[in-house]
Amino acid sequence: MARDSVIPPESFDEILAWLNHDRDLAASIYLQIHADLTRIFTFNNCSDPEGLTDEAFDRLAKKIHELRQDYEGDPRLYLYGIARNLIKEELKKVKNQVSLDDFEPAAKTVDETEQETAEMRDDCLHSCLKKLGAEKRKLILSYYAKEKQAKIDHRARLAMQLGTNVETLRVRVYRIRAALEECVERCIDRKAKRK
Repeated sequence: MARDSVIPPESFDEILAWLNHDRDLAASIYLQIHADLTRIFTFNNCSDPEGLTDEAFDRLAKKIHELRQDYEGDPRLYLYGIARNLIKEELKKVKNQVSLDDFEPAAKTVDETEQETAEMRDDCLHSCLKKLGAEKRKLILSYYAKEKQAKIDHRARLAMQLGTNVETLRVRVYRIRAALEECVERCIDRKAKRK
């Protein structure tokens, strides 16, 4: 991904003046060198050719004042030299990075552990539901069967069918749920100890 160049405007003007005295021709040379450097970095399989091209010009900008006074020869060659150094630096970075292609994790990932725990909890819930009496199992499954407004309406109808009010129904379901949760926790503890 290309990054923003940090060349100050006065340094950019100096770069253009260094490339050629004719500003229009200098701008054309700059664009050509920019394209050439990007191709060079791409050809050398660099991870960020545009960013490295910007870095080459940033490095030139830091020395442009001295170069305009001392450097003789084709400015392109100087920039190609900077590019060669950047490619070497890029290769060093790549050598220092560890490839994950052959990496095998020693431990399970968090997602796998969470999924395993969820599956264990689900198995225990089904097991504990089977242990409830048929009437209690039917009541708790029915109580949690709906959502939003349908849930409220359904629970009111359920209380009427049982000949009680919603508060009493809520207490009855709470007790069943508490016993069910306790059963599930015991089941999970047993399964965890077996591992």
